Amino acid sequence: MKIPSAMPRLKGYRHPRDIIAYAVWAYHRFALSTADVEDLLAERGVIVSRETIRLWVNRFGAHFAACVRRDRPRPNDKWHLDEVVIPINGVKHWLWRAVDANGDVLDILVQGRRNAKAAKRFMVKLITQFGPPRVAITDKLRSYIKPIAHQAPGADHRAHKGLNNRIEGSHRPTRRREKIIGRFKSPSQAQRFLAAHDQINTIFKPRRYRLTSISYRHARADAFSLWADYAAEMEA
Repeated sequence: MKIPSAMPRLKGYRHPRDIIAYAVWAYHRFALSTADVEDLLAERGVIVSRETIRLWVNRFGAHFAACVRRDRPRPNDKWHLDEVVIPINGVKHWLWRAVDANGDVLDILVQGRRNAKAAKRFMVKLITQFGPPRVAITDKLRSYIKPIAHQAPGADHRAHKGLNNRIEGSHRPTRRREKIIGRFKSPSQAQRFLAAHDQINTIFKPRRYRLTSISYRHARADAFSLWADYAAEMEA
């Protein structure tokens, strides 16, 4: 991955912004630990500690995710919603996630409950960003019924576990990352990482099986170009 080295340095940072952007990209794009990214940079002659990489990821991951969210096309109005358990410090929490009909993640929310209040909080978060859905597909969790009826009264709510397979696959990357980082340490850490990770992977993981090899290369080149633009927008 090449990002123009002529970019101005970030005030207060010793390493060029192209190095920082590369580290954030590698960490989120692949199932890597900060130690793995440290080795990748070392092979390129850049000596930096894994703690510094962790700080870069925490500081700038949200920036890249916000840029992706800002520039992404308007999502499909057919939503799939689901929730999955994520243990944090031995306490059960719930990761609420929504994807559109294309499988692109709309947003996530880490919460301590799996009830109507939590479902309402998540629906309000989604509708504030994207407006109400035309169709909302959920599993048979009854906590969705009133929040969807109240927040999106015109939506066709379909509660059926068999219809929600599209979102089930979106949970797999979360499980892989849990194994690498050794579980999340706090709800805020989980929210920060997953919110950035899902958005960043939206542009770097096009549905390859639907594309010719030439189309895939063009999509990849476009993603790298966007990343370079977003790196240029980074602020200390």
